[in-house]
Amino acid sequence: INAEYGEMESHLRAGVTLPDALVVEAIEKIMLSQQCQTRGYVLDGFPNTIEQVKLLTELSIIPVQIIELTLSNKDVHWRGTADRHSPDKTLPLHDSAPILDVKLSSYKRNINVVRAHYEKEHRNWSTLEANRSKWLLNEQCAEYINKQLLMVQTYLQRRSTGMAASIYGLCVTPNECSSRLGEFSHYCPVSLATRYELIDCSEESTLKFTAEYRARYYKMAGQTELDLFLENAEKFVAPAAPNRLPENLPRCVSKAEAKQMFPKELSFRGYCPVTYVLGNKRYEALTPGSKDHVALFADELFSMRDETALEVFLRQPWRFSEIPLPAKLPPAKISQDVNTLPMLGYMEQSVAKALIEAMTSCSDFKPKYPYVNAHKSALLYVAYHLKAHNLKATEYSREKYRKKLGKYKQHCQLIKYLGDNMNRRYRPDSERPIDFNYKMDEFLALKNHPLPSS
Repeated sequence: INAEYGEMESHLRAGVTLPDALVVEAIEKIMLSQQCQTRGYVLDGFPNTIEQVKLLTELSIIPVQIIELTLSNKDVHWRGTADRHSPDKTLPLHDSAPILDVKLSSYKRNINVVRAHYEKEHRNWSTLEANRSKWLLNEQCAEYINKQLLMVQTYLQRRSTGMAASIYGLCVTPNECSSRLGEFSHYCPVSLATRYELIDCSEESTLKFTAEYRARYYKMAGQTELDLFLENAEKFVAPAAPNRLPENLPRCVSKAEAKQMFPKELSFRGYCPVTYVLGNKRYEALTPGSKDHVALFADELFSMRDETALEVFLRQPWRFSEIPLPAKLPPAKISQDVNTLPMLGYMEQSVAKALIEAMTSCSDFKPKYPYVNAHKSALLYVAYHLKAHNLKATEYSREKYRKKLGKYKQHCQLIKYLGDNMNRRYRPDSERPIDFNYKMDEFLALKNHPLPSS
C-alpha cells in the first residue's frame, strides 16, 4: 500500500483532487486488512458519483447496507455554523457557507443516480431523517445492520448444512439471479408441485421470496411457498419434484402482437374458456373474450373476458385449452344503425332508459305544482328530469336544469307544508312556524305565474 500512499500524498501536496480510481484502489487494499475482514467497516460519504459506484462494483465492493441521512439546507448551514464555532474544533476546514452550498449542490446533482442504482441492483438503500435524536438514529442504524447481519448469518448457516437458504438482503443483482435460476426459471416450484399451477414470479424484483439450493435460485409465489421450500427443498426440485415445468408455457399477447399473427384466428371462437369452464359449461357461461386480454398457448390464441380470467388461464392453461365448444352458441352480434329500426325499437334503444328513470322518479315524488293540475305537473317534472340528466348536453346546461328541478320540487312541497300547518282556527304569528309566512307569500305569488319559467 506504500505505492498508493506515495501517489496520494503527491496529489494532496499539489492541492488537486484525488482520482477516483486511486481512492477505490486504496479502499480495496484497506478492506483486505485483518481488522476490516473480522470487524467489518463503515464507509462514510463514499461513493458520491455513479463513476465511483462503477469502480467499486468492478472490484466487487458492494456495501451490505447503505444509510442515507436526509437534512434540509437550512439545518445543514445551521450545523455547519455551530461546528465552525465549536471550541472542540482543532483544525480549520473548508466549511464556510459558500463551500457548504457548493457541496450540497454537488451532492444533490449526483445522489439520485447513485440511489437509483443501488435500489435497483442491490436493494440495500435505506433513508433516515437526520433531524431526529442522535440516540434514535443510532438505534435505527443498529437495527438495520443487525437485521442485515442476521440474514447473512442465517444464509451461511443453512448453506453450510446443505439446506435451502433465502437470498433476500444479500444484494444479489437481477442479472446474477437470472443467470443462476434453476430448472423452473421464473415459475414457483412449490405451486407447481402442490397445486399444479404455473405462477410467474418474474415481476417480483425484490427477491423477497427467492431461495438458493444447490447453487441454483428458485423463485416462490409468496411467504407460504417460501417456508415450504426452505423446510424441505429436495421434494420440490429435480429429480424428486412431482411435476416438471411444461415445454409449452403460456404468455400474454398484446393487441398489436395478436394483430401481427394474422391470419391466425382466436381459438374457442373468441369466447372466454375460463368463464365457460368455471360456469360448469352452461350456455349462459359463454361470454365473448376481449382483445385486450389474449394469451398464447400451444401455438393457439385464447381471449379472456377480463384480467382476472386471464390470470386464471395463465396458471392452468391445459385446463381450459382443450375443451370442445357446445353445439349451441349465442347468436352473433351484428351492429345496426339505430335510425333504421322501427319506432318501438328506436325508442327502446335510444330514450327508453332515460324515460324510465324520469317516470320512476316522478312516481316516487308524485309532484303537484300550485295552481296546475296533476297531469301537467307530472309532465313538467319529467321534462325537467330529462333536461337535468341529458348526457349529450353540456355540464353547464345539466347543472342549470338540476337547479330548476330542485326549485320545482320545493314549489310542489308548498301544498303539503301549508296543509299540515293550517286549520280553521286563526293562529297568531307567535304560534306559527318561523317560515310559515314566507312560504305562504311564495305560494300566493305563484297564482299570477302558475307555470315555472323554462
